[in-house]
Amino acid sequence: MYVLIVGAGKVGWNLARELLDKGHEVTVIENDRGRYLTVEQELEHNVQYGDASELWVLERAGVSRADLVIAVTGDDEDNMLICQVAKEKYMVDQTIARVNNPRNKQWFELLGIAPVVSATDLILRLIEHEVPKYGLVHLLDLPRERLEIIELLLGDDSPVAGRRVADLELPEGSLLISVLREGAGFVPNPETVLESGDEVLAVLDPGMEDELKAYFGPDGSESG
Repeated sequence: MYVLIVGAGKVGWNLARELLDKGHEVTVIENDRGRYLTVEQELEHNVQYGDASELWVLERAGVSRADLVIAVTGDDEDNMLICQVAKEKYMVDQTIARVNNPRNKQWFELLGIAPVVSATDLILRLIEHEVPKYGLVHLLDLPRERLEIIELLLGDDSPVAGRRVADLELPEGSLLISVLREGAGFVPNPETVLESGDEVLAVLDPGMEDELKAYFGPDGSESG
């Protein structure tokens, strides 16, 4: 696989190192001269100096044959532009963009740039996962497949506690895929009896979080 990485900061540099170790062909583009010279000492010919927002710089790096373009600069506008140009002008199949400010995530989505990675969002989800009071944790978005994966904590008064999976009437467009109990995860079968304190993973159609949360009653609410 040929991977083109824009931005030789800590993220871009480490990504390049790991991908090269896995046997992939990698080129990193960096527009800061000092940073370029530092990274070039290790990556040598795998890093190029230039501004990737200029087409000739992307073309020199071989964007037209790239299987994957990853934009991880510290500027959201640059990351957005680079991914959009790669997809629309050079027909790159897959792009990944770093979002430095989570408030800008909507603009990436409006332009059809996906997946996007926000360190802030990832840390918030980890916090939610470790703090039981949140009840529902949004784990993963699959926008192309129009699916989401969420985690729900069953509260003491959950209306599904003590019921078999086979007896659940889950909202249409949702599926229970895993149960985490006392630190161990397993795939439930129809005879599995849910217990308060269980953390359940479900895959569902977008926009169904509230309906599923009400059904499982993670905060002790009644199901509808």
